[in-house]
Amino acid sequence: MELPVAAHVPHLGQVVPSVLSALGATEFANTLSLVEASSACVLLIDGLGWELLAEHATDAPVLTQLAKSPLRVGFPATTAAGLGAIGTGLASGEHGLVGYSFEVPGAGVLNALRWSSHVDGGDLRGALPPREVQPLPTTFERAAAAGITTSVVSSAKFADTALTRATQSGARYIGVHALGDLAACVLHCLEARPAFCWGYHSELDMLGHIYGPGSSPWRMQLRHVDRLVESIVDGLPSGALLAVVADHGMVTVEGALDIDETPALLGGVRAIGGEVRARHVYSEPGAEADVLAAWREVIGDRAWTLSRDEAVEAGWFGPVADRVRPRIGDVVVASKGRFGLVRELAEAVESSLVGQHGSLTPAEQLVPLVLARG
Repeated sequence: MELPVAAHVPHLGQVVPSVLSALGATEFANTLSLVEASSACVLLIDGLGWELLAEHATDAPVLTQLAKSPLRVGFPATTAAGLGAIGTGLASGEHGLVGYSFEVPGAGVLNALRWSSHVDGGDLRGALPPREVQPLPTTFERAAAAGITTSVVSSAKFADTALTRATQSGARYIGVHALGDLAACVLHCLEARPAFCWGYHSELDMLGHIYGPGSSPWRMQLRHVDRLVESIVDGLPSGALLAVVADHGMVTVEGALDIDETPALLGGVRAIGGEVRARHVYSEPGAEADVLAAWREVIGDRAWTLSRDEAVEAGWFGPVADRVRPRIGDVVVASKGRFGLVRELAEAVESSLVGQHGSLTPAEQLVPLVLARG
């Protein structure tokens, strides 16, 4: 199948390598043709879709004015994969964080945000060391090796998580608590030369999940995000570059099917991963064809339903490494429109959320590339 978002649209994974090249690190490719800089920050606003920004431009005049073009985030359009793209410069098929949750052979289904068992919540940091699940050198490690001062400016509560270790190793971690110290710490990091910092803000995504993207609380938060960006832009040192991006967009789900209450979807299935808009389905040995047929029949045209081989061949995950391939479901499902596949008992919190993401639609795939220079 042809991807809904054209493959020629630049990928989120191209941003950090292009920024580091602009800082003078010759081992990175500047595929985005960014101008030379003395220091740079990539600020990721979790959940800020290109279409959402366009729809609510009056709430974000600074972001709207500085937005240059869209990026695509790749499949799945979810935070773990997006952080992997920032942290490695690669798509999910190479860095291996192929979903909100996915099966790691021999260890079960891993919830990548919590680094816990998706079945019973058990801690998997011992059984699945983060740098074994994602063993590639991070962009931060490679930047430091090139002589660039590297920092991460993000919430203090994420400082020592397994996902942070998997995607942000090699950087000095600066834990912050609110928008004020996020802006101040980013500007402080940019005073060094050459310096690269990555900043992260999560609350827009959180309010989108709870109230829905475009809701009044979400729009109020977007206004705060716009002020955050304005504060950083106003304080950029001469020659410094700011690139604002996101890890995915978001849609409001209207009309969901409960997998666990649909017997036709359970036959031959041994495990389910992913999330409401992007599912990995793992089959019992020998049942792959029957499971694929059943899911296609039940779901119909409400989603793209492909076998693992078909999804890989279609380029959903980008190039796929041999170590990553078994993590992808025997069946992979990407929702169309506003359809979702919930599990109200097994995933009570996730299933209750108004806003969702993960799929291949432009609303979820396209995010802004916002550029400013001091």
